[in-house]
Amino acid sequence: MPTVAKRRAAKWRSGLARTVVLDASVILAVIFQEPGSENVLPVMKGALLSTVNLAEIHTRLLLGGASADFAWSRLLGLGCEVRFFDDAQARLAGELITITRPYGLSLGDRACLALAMQRQATVYTTDHAWKNLPLDLKIEVIR
Repeated sequence: MPTVAKRRAAKWRSGLARTVVLDASVILAVIFQEPGSENVLPVMKGALLSTVNLAEIHTRLLLGGASADFAWSRLLGLGCEVRFFDDAQARLAGELITITRPYGLSLGDRACLALAMQRQATVYTTDHAWKNLPLDLKIEVIR
């Protein structure tokens, strides 16, 4: 039988907002202080970020002229929880191609969706096309 503390913790967790997964586009919007980024700030700390999206964002920052150390520390300082791209997500991301191809989604986009589907999370993006995806997933477009 669970202790009183465990029951209270479970009750507290059940009242929390749904888990959030962030797409690379959202992180870039926050970093560059683009419109809509203010809609992400309240959920950023503790939000989930796929390692595929982490690599994608890091690449974009490097291509923009940032040093590797600066870019990496900036990313890790955002407060997101990085989640490894596992075999179940890899399979799901691959299978999503039939649904997402008409919308032009990348592997990084599909990795983000796979993590959100796996965790039954709300996903945040800047891409309006995601709202048209026939997925049982809550999608928030920030702008």
